[in-house]
Amino acid sequence: MKPPPDVLNPGRRGFLATGLGTLAASVAGPASAQMPRSGADPAYVAKNGRIHQSIMGWCFKDHFDVPTLAAHCKALGLVAMEGVDRKFYPDIKKLGLEISLVGSHGFAQGPCDPKYRPAAVEKLRDAITVAADVGCKKVITFTGMKFEGMDPEKAAQDCIDAWKEVLPLAEEKGVTLVLEHLNSRDNTHPMKGHPGYFGDDVDFCVDLIKRVGSPHFKLLFDIYHVSIMNGDIIRRIRMDHELIGHYHTAGNPGRGELDDTQEINYPPILREILATGYDGYVAQEFIPTWEDPLAALRHAVQLCDV
Repeated sequence: MKPPPDVLNPGRRGFLATGLGTLAASVAGPASAQMPRSGADPAYVAKNGRIHQSIMGWCFKDHFDVPTLAAHCKALGLVAMEGVDRKFYPDIKKLGLEISLVGSHGFAQGPCDPKYRPAAVEKLRDAITVAADVGCKKVITFTGMKFEGMDPEKAAQDCIDAWKEVLPLAEEKGVTLVLEHLNSRDNTHPMKGHPGYFGDDVDFCVDLIKRVGSPHFKLLFDIYHVSIMNGDIIRRIRMDHELIGHYHTAGNPGRGELDDTQEINYPPILREILATGYDGYVAQEFIPTWEDPLAALRHAVQLCDV
């Protein structure tokens, strides 16, 4: 079968049709994906409410104190905060914001290492109680770091046993533990990557969650970390959405803004999250690099308000 004439010898009409189509695709592509900072509405306030946006407060600690950041979040239409000192919880709640996630033990001192396990269990118990008291449904947990002489299977079982030790309390209080998967590749900054982290493979973390086998133990799906370590983000959300209890955002590379300088295309990811029926929080956890950090946050709020 011969190709159509316009393919063999397009002429002016075929050239224009092909050329303009290619131009349209090249223009439409980026516009429908990452939004450049110039595309942000300087007066935007979240209005759709389908994505329940929160913020991880530590990312903005160099720019705003917690009360100021909370006021900005309220004005921008965010509905919750996390990653801030517990002493600020009452003030945050007074503004009408929720606490979306309560911290527990640190990522470096998790239950995979026997010397940290007792403290991790105690801090998880405390965090579950605090979460219940402030009406928060999620408490974060981590595997901890690899150590010399580690037996990976024993370390995995130690994690499972520790989590099972505190899950009865979590179930009683109506709280879910969420295990965060972290990347171990970025060694440029202590909060951009975590070399040596035991739970650096999201599939391994999913397996741990299945082995725990409780509806009160789920995955904290950090889109930035998954992008670095595993990729295939939308497929993984489709595969594992029933085990996902919380989401974090950030641009990759660099954990910066969600703009067109990074490789993750957030709008279709967020639409997929909604398609799974997820109705929890999505927390902004990028480290602002723009001259105006509030404009950076507003940009992220607009982009994620799908």
